[in-house]
Amino acid sequence: MNEVMTNKINSQEAIALEDKYGAHNYHPLPVVLERGEGVYVWDVDGKQYFDFLAAYSAVNQGHCHPKIVAALLKQAQKLTLTSRAFYNDSLGEYEKFITTYFGYDKVLPMNTGAEGVETAIKLARKWAYEKKGVPENEAKIIVCDGNFHGRTITVISASKDTEARKNFGPYTPGLFSIPYNDISALENILKDTTIAGFLIEPIQGEAGVIVPDEGYLKKCYDLCNKNNVLFIADEIQSGLGRTGKILACDHENVHADILILGKALSGGTFPVSAVLANDEIMLCIKPGQHGSTYGGNPMACKVSIAALKVLKEEQLSENAERLGKLLLNELKAIQLEHPELIKTVRGKGLMCAMVIDYKGSKKYLQQKNNNTSSLAWDICIEFMKNGLLAKQTKDDTIRFAPPLVITEEQLLICISIIRKVIKLF
Repeated sequence: MNEVMTNKINSQEAIALEDKYGAHNYHPLPVVLERGEGVYVWDVDGKQYFDFLAAYSAVNQGHCHPKIVAALLKQAQKLTLTSRAFYNDSLGEYEKFITTYFGYDKVLPMNTGAEGVETAIKLARKWAYEKKGVPENEAKIIVCDGNFHGRTITVISASKDTEARKNFGPYTPGLFSIPYNDISALENILKDTTIAGFLIEPIQGEAGVIVPDEGYLKKCYDLCNKNNVLFIADEIQSGLGRTGKILACDHENVHADILILGKALSGGTFPVSAVLANDEIMLCIKPGQHGSTYGGNPMACKVSIAALKVLKEEQLSENAERLGKLLLNELKAIQLEHPELIKTVRGKGLMCAMVIDYKGSKKYLQQKNNNTSSLAWDICIEFMKNGLLAKQTKDDTIRFAPPLVITEEQLLICISIIRKVIKLF
């Protein structure tokens, strides 16, 4: 016991190790976590926090959900990987389960969200050439300004984020971006008959929880259908209960031609992603044309089944819808208390955001002078000190997205922390 305690790493040591030996491609809050359960996480010093980011919505079911962990451990003791060179006894079961769950003919299993997006793009292009009759190498994919579909070369080629793009070229051709929440822009560009698919986040997460106008998604879907273009929904972050429905597209009864899932598909225990489509689209890809060594591995299959069951059995979508209204209303109340500091609040379900205006903080302006440190970052640091972990995006926007297992009592405590901290600025 003493040896274990002696060898235990402290926060400074853990951060120093990452700084020295790891790539500097993230800028985390200075907290070192070692344990999680439900809505809570604990750092190496034993301090407890509310997790209000939920690993970018990967742990919708809460940290270390016992049913999901049990599925992982049970399969890990039997068979972890076969590759797709052979059949295994878990994949077919999983494929039947997830296609029935979401109402599609077929699923193509992958591992990460970025892989899922790449798969969807490849699938849409293949369909365009073999079904729509687009001339070879002319198929286009349309995305939206402010998108975040991952960090691969193909995806950043469709991004206007200079941090994501700069010095990573040359970029992949065939991707074009239009304004988000602008139906006329989509209608205009769809006059091009070489367009294969329209790739969209139903709610833009990394852009700062941008919620489009009611009816926008349905209009986009109808336009795509009218012009024989595939509607591709990236529900990696917005799906699986986060917005108060199983899928964000469900709010407008839109059934995407291609659906991309990830993150909470495993409840945060194992990398799992999936691309779902009907036979006319999915069967365009033949053996040898796409795949993944780990995609569809037995552990992923069992974990995903467990994670999806938990969503329905524990009515997490319903919880997100009910408590999401409470959270948004309380954030709006806090905004009214600090109208100069808080530009706006927005969200759907338990996917909310608060936009900060540094000009509204006299304390910040007095103390920082010409310091370029973000006020939103400083607020997140103060949240951390008060036992709540949230993270800013786009410099001025703080996201609030707790695990969907959160209770009303827990949420009210978190709201009181947010209110207390905002008063300090």
